[in-house]
Amino acid sequence: MLFSEIAKTFDRLESTTRRLEMTDILAEFIKTVNPAELREVVYLSVGRLHPDFCPLELGMADKLVLKAIVSVSGKKQSDVDEMWIKLGDPGQVAEQCISKKKQMTLFSEPLTFQTVIDVLSAIEVTTGKDSQDKKMKLLSRLLHESSAVEARYLCRIVTGRMRVGAGSMTLMDALAIAFATKEERPEIERAFNITCDLGLVAETLAAGGMEAVKKIKVSVGSPVKVMLAERLRTLPEIMDKFEGKCAFEYKYDGIRVQAHIKKGADGFVKLYSRRLEDLTSNFPDIAEALKNQLKGNEAIIEGECVAYDPATNTLKPFQNVTHRRKKHGMSQAVEEIPVRIFMFDLLYKDGTDYTLTSYSHRRLMLETSFNDNTEGPYDLVGYSEREIISTEEHAQEFFDKAIAAKCEGIMAKALTDSSIYRAGSRGFLWIKYKKDYTQALVDTFDLAVVGAFYGMGKRAGVYGALLMASYDPDTGRFGTTCKLGTGFDDAFLAALPGMLEAYKSNTKPSSLDAEMVPDVWFLPGLVLEVTAADISLSPIHTAAFGTIKEDSGLGLRFPRFTGKVRDDKTPEQCTTFEEIKEFYELQEERDVQEPVDAVEE
Repeated sequence: MLFSEIAKTFDRLESTTRRLEMTDILAEFIKTVNPAELREVVYLSVGRLHPDFCPLELGMADKLVLKAIVSVSGKKQSDVDEMWIKLGDPGQVAEQCISKKKQMTLFSEPLTFQTVIDVLSAIEVTTGKDSQDKKMKLLSRLLHESSAVEARYLCRIVTGRMRVGAGSMTLMDALAIAFATKEERPEIERAFNITCDLGLVAETLAAGGMEAVKKIKVSVGSPVKVMLAERLRTLPEIMDKFEGKCAFEYKYDGIRVQAHIKKGADGFVKLYSRRLEDLTSNFPDIAEALKNQLKGNEAIIEGECVAYDPATNTLKPFQNVTHRRKKHGMSQAVEEIPVRIFMFDLLYKDGTDYTLTSYSHRRLMLETSFNDNTEGPYDLVGYSEREIISTEEHAQEFFDKAIAAKCEGIMAKALTDSSIYRAGSRGFLWIKYKKDYTQALVDTFDLAVVGAFYGMGKRAGVYGALLMASYDPDTGRFGTTCKLGTGFDDAFLAALPGMLEAYKSNTKPSSLDAEMVPDVWFLPGLVLEVTAADISLSPIHTAAFGTIKEDSGLGLRFPRFTGKVRDDKTPEQCTTFEEIKEFYELQEERDVQEPVDAVEE
């Protein structure tokens, strides 16, 4: 297969914002792809060579890509830099430079898909002395053989910013059209949710059909998408929802991890975050303890890593455990910041997939799967505090105990036989209840930065406010929810341009619906935690547009940054349109609210 076929498909995708049209374009193309090549095609569509949980990345910086463009095009570095400042996209810079160059050169051999994969793989593993120069020369080799459109996507692939707007939901829709049926689409999604590897699912489907996809199982080393909880406003409502009986667990204020443990000569332990980041190096003590204390050969468990004071047997706030996220001085951090993992679920053990069994059975098996610690000053491995609740009085008592223990609140879990682990899904099998729920607005919001407004006065020279967006998994699109301008300290504002530089875009992202126009656009990437006074109908924000009122979306009133950067979440794990709609409907006296103002911060 020629790389031009893929580049032309990406170009067609970029030319439309309509998801149905994107789906048809992808379905039409993937029908023609050799099943042996389909896995890499899926990965390339999001600028990678592997699934998201693989730590290997192409990761070429824009300036290095610009040097490669200079070496191939013969243009001056200053001219290319000027184009980049104007366009904000190395891909478009490459396209324009290569287009002019090709008009003056003889015909070259067409670029094959395999050649691209081989050279990109070489770029990915190049490290050490002179690695940047070697990467630049490898990319230059590809650009020398590429057409203008191919050059655009080669440069976007190596920087990880494809801008074609086709996410995993669209790809799964296309796979169902190409190789299955609409009714079988949920089976495709389940296979993705229990492997986090859409390339594997695509290859399996193309080669073996739906029967092969149905045989895909949970396995150690491939993360499972985490199950999520719904919210209710009061403890009595939770008890009513569960018909008077359920399990309550502490909701810890830490970092949720999914641990994959395998013993033996080829054994390993991997700790994955919600966004599939490998956190093993941040919690080496936890990884070692899990491996030593597991009864059996292999398992997948979920738990919360929480900063812990063994001297007083008390928990510490979230800010403490985040110090374990640093890249250097980990031995000292382990000593200075003790952490304990509180396990709360078992997904797999020794050949048995527990995701399709009840919560009660999973918890029972979890509590019989680990030995107590026999070495060290304290046990690094424990279980979440849990009680069976059957009265409202008991519910309030347990909640108060959780708050006193410095937890965020509680998780209520169904005890029915149907309480399976719904990977990647949110539902009322789990319900969270936090101390914040007694305030005017329920919970906080995790929102993606999609734009910035230049600061004025004492904020001159930095971004003064941000345009924030939530996500709609049904369409794969983002919609704006607020203009955020409060809650920032000087240190955060100074660091913000650097945090956002990789996501800068010269145009509105193709996956975003927005009426407000910021000074600078950003591809959804950075996720921040935001709180607000309430939610109102908004004529200028696009989240959940038309779901409550025909000509209005939903916007946050008086939004405020909590100070927490959600680097454990991808933009696709942001607060969803449906959740914002639920928050709106939970509010009392909605009919007296005024529409959110366009400039309210």
